[in-house]
Amino acid sequence: MKNLLDKLRLLHSSMCCLILLSLQVCYAEVQRLEPANWWVGMKDPSLQLLVYGNDISSYQVDIQYKGVTIESLETTDNPNYLFINLLIAKNTSVGEFKIQFTSSGHSSFSYPFELKQRIPNSANRKGFSSEDVIYLITPDRFANGDPSNDSIDSLKESRNRSDKGGRHGGDIQGIIDHLDYIEEMGFTQIWTMPLMENDMHKYSYHGYSTTDYYKIDPRFGSNNLYRELSKQARMRGIGIIQDVILNHIGSEHRWMKDKPSSDWINNQGVFVGTNHRRESLHDPHAVESDQVGFNDGWFVPTMPDLNQRNPLLATYLIQNAIWWIEYANLSGLRVDTYSYSDMDFLTQWTRRLMIEYPNLNVVGEEWSTNPAIVAFWQTGSMRHSDYRSYLTSVMDFPTQANLINALTAPETWARGLRELYESLASDFLYGDPYNLVVFADNHDMSRISSQLGEDFALFKMAMAFVLTTRGIPQVFYGTEIFMTNPGTDDHGIIRSDMPGGWEDDESSAFSKSKLTTQQIEAMQFMRTLLNWRKNSSAITHGQLNQYAPENGTYVYFRTSDTQTVMVVLNKNQQSVDLPLKRFKEMLGDASKATDVITQTTIELGQSIQIQAKSALILNIQQ
Repeated sequence: MKNLLDKLRLLHSSMCCLILLSLQVCYAEVQRLEPANWWVGMKDPSLQLLVYGNDISSYQVDIQYKGVTIESLETTDNPNYLFINLLIAKNTSVGEFKIQFTSSGHSSFSYPFELKQRIPNSANRKGFSSEDVIYLITPDRFANGDPSNDSIDSLKESRNRSDKGGRHGGDIQGIIDHLDYIEEMGFTQIWTMPLMENDMHKYSYHGYSTTDYYKIDPRFGSNNLYRELSKQARMRGIGIIQDVILNHIGSEHRWMKDKPSSDWINNQGVFVGTNHRRESLHDPHAVESDQVGFNDGWFVPTMPDLNQRNPLLATYLIQNAIWWIEYANLSGLRVDTYSYSDMDFLTQWTRRLMIEYPNLNVVGEEWSTNPAIVAFWQTGSMRHSDYRSYLTSVMDFPTQANLINALTAPETWARGLRELYESLASDFLYGDPYNLVVFADNHDMSRISSQLGEDFALFKMAMAFVLTTRGIPQVFYGTEIFMTNPGTDDHGIIRSDMPGGWEDDESSAFSKSKLTTQQIEAMQFMRTLLNWRKNSSAITHGQLNQYAPENGTYVYFRTSDTQTVMVVLNKNQQSVDLPLKRFKEMLGDASKATDVITQTTIELGQSIQIQAKSALILNIQQ
């Protein structure tokens, strides 16, 4: 009997080994399949799977699952890639099925794939809007919530907090740990610089050299933790905006070692720098070579430029954006270097997103101070061509530049506050100026405090404008405590660590420990204005009317059916008595107002006094 039991044990062990071995052989044939899952009930029933494996294109494919049919298979000049085009019927059930791969020259195997249930009302999700204020975070520099992931053995760059351009250890857990702070300050959306895997040898912290479109960088956390961030943020009324890079990847991306096709990367996969001449796309006198040089050129040798004219790549990028929206329950997307991508592809990409999510908001980065060039990309704008755009929002770089000029240039007939006035006067170019993202600074430029020469009074004027003008305000982390970068425009310094995000920090923005008097004042000013803004119908939904600047002052009104707000910027070095007769059409018969910051009552007589170098925000009592 003992011998029989021993033999049975040996047989069982051998069978387990064979099963494990067969599973290894089975899955070794497919090294990657993307996306790894999808959802039932999408408006577009088509789905394209990218399959990567040794000589995978020689295989036939079969799926036996009710509601799922294989429309076609596509191959490229690289036999290691196979693209499976599926149709998923509207009434298809949630569940897992096997994709069967068969080849006469190889053993057959199967690969699992899952169709999931969508979040309730996912298609009608509400995107970020003028009701919101966006908090822009550099994840590596905000807070280190999990020191155990600061360095990962399998990734190329480790933590080096002493290096201004190195990884400092901030992560998703650090953001989760300080969601209460973000909520209390009054921010309602979080836009983080990219969180996707960025397995580069150096400068990997910024995230703009993607090496895996479907994976959160382990030094930031995991896919599940990103989804947890979104869940916990939503519990506090805060949405998550993902930073998307369509134009380029990192040179360490696996595609660069084995490209899906020979035309996957622009310029035959060899570095040719972009000319950055975005004007060539609009210039009626432009030559084609300038346009190609702009769109197809690479930023730097470590950022290979993607060829979105390849329909397989275009579909991959479209589906990736949809996958993250569904997976992480996002409230919107910010698209990096928007105009550098192929124009026709951008139409496809935005159109598909708007089909799936008609109320989503997507903002594109077009870094130009020419409003005609920026407006070109927003849906509904007047254009010089019949180009069709479905992009709902753009970053308002023209107004940002004019804000700095308005506050720092001498007041002349053509300079100073007039430049800010003229910036808003150009709003006729935009399809929807109230859906522009407005900002005083961002992660790619000196902080607003340093752009204004560390002048605290001008800083408060700038932030008052950004938080009360038309559009959707965006605030860079640390602005609320007057972070600066004097004497340098190095991005590693601009993106300095948030005080209090690391255990050994001497001061903390989160606990207000050892902050300077000025930092405390800045925080109180921002918190007051941000939380008041939430409940101001005039600011979040109202119309803007502006008066031409006079004598170093600039006045505009925001009005809704139930509220009137008057904003005055006084750039003068001394206080002024502002006559109110000129503003009768907006003030009507109002006799009193409340100062939003101090909550004091102000009598609206013949004039009101405006302190030197200040912004006055008045809630007009009707």
